[in-house]
Amino acid sequence: MKGKFPVSKFEKIQTPFYYYDTEVLRGTLSCINKEVAKYNNFCVHYAVKANANPKVLSIIRESGLGVDCVSGGEVAASLKAGFPAGKIVFAGVGKSDCEINLGLEHDIFCFNVESIPELEIINELAAAKGKVANVAFRINPNVGAHTHAKITTGLAENKFGISMEDMDKVIDVALAMNHVKFVGLHFHIGSQILDMGDFVALCNRVNELQEKLYARQIIVEHINVGGGLGIDYEHPNRQSIPDFESYFATYAQHLKLRPRQMVHFELGRSVTGQCGSLISRVLYVKQGTNKQFAILDAGMTDLIRPAMYQAYHKIENISSEEPIEVYDVVGPICESSDVFGKAIDLNKVKRGDFMALRSAGAYGEIMASGYNCRELPKGYLSEELV
Repeated sequence: MKGKFPVSKFEKIQTPFYYYDTEVLRGTLSCINKEVAKYNNFCVHYAVKANANPKVLSIIRESGLGVDCVSGGEVAASLKAGFPAGKIVFAGVGKSDCEINLGLEHDIFCFNVESIPELEIINELAAAKGKVANVAFRINPNVGAHTHAKITTGLAENKFGISMEDMDKVIDVALAMNHVKFVGLHFHIGSQILDMGDFVALCNRVNELQEKLYARQIIVEHINVGGGLGIDYEHPNRQSIPDFESYFATYAQHLKLRPRQMVHFELGRSVTGQCGSLISRVLYVKQGTNKQFAILDAGMTDLIRPAMYQAYHKIENISSEEPIEVYDVVGPICESSDVFGKAIDLNKVKRGDFMALRSAGAYGEIMASGYNCRELPKGYLSEELV
């Protein structure tokens, strides 16, 4: 079954563009809030890196979620969208002085720190402002996730985080500083994770580290387990909202928490992924020697995941109900990797047909580039096109 698209409304819009189904987005946010409400110590931050469209951010802010940022630009975008500074966590392996100062100036909730040199700079910059910065340490738990190698972040070989062996040392350094306050531990093992066993493995590792700290009579206020919950790229209509019930229940069942500890989540793809589609028009249908090509006006500059990760996105011809034919769906970029899919079954394609590349609400618009001097596509909410 195809998704629901107001195709007649698309005629006057320049393609390609991003289309966000706000019914799906609001339904997803409602489901998150319903599941989190079952646990009085769970707090969700939206990972802005998935999609920073201002209109999308505004809807997420209205739902009451906080935000997880990985750059000063994301912090600024979140503040502009109206998120309270007290709900902003700032992660990232390479925060610049300007970015840190931005967070300090607005008294954000927490910096997720990834090295002792970074901790020293935060302490120095906070001292210059006469402030005390909340910090959590991102610990690399050396837990593998069943996902793509380029989006696995929790292994010892990855650039992220502080090794488990160095956890005590970095805590001792922080406790000796006057302008940082150690408030928590932060973890993130990867993205597009569908196997709940990966999250159980993380819980077990967190429990081990908590026991180690408890032996030192240290109980941290906040445990941040990151995000990583995946979406169903093959069946975006069948499962438009991820299995948040199982996700949160996994942590509730397997994390061994101390009284008054808060658990923080940083969900990105699972919040916005299924609400978005990249809408493109067919420029040409080209008959090759052994195959036929549907050449779109959208390219890897507008949705880079297939080229970068060999990622699958469901493609639909939303203009046609004719019999199925097989196509390689490609873009206009001067790169051989500018391919959205090979041997794709589509209703017969002709020039001018609208194509929907589904599940593009995460890492679509936000990763778009101007390569080949292409204009960046715009984003539209479904409620704007009624």
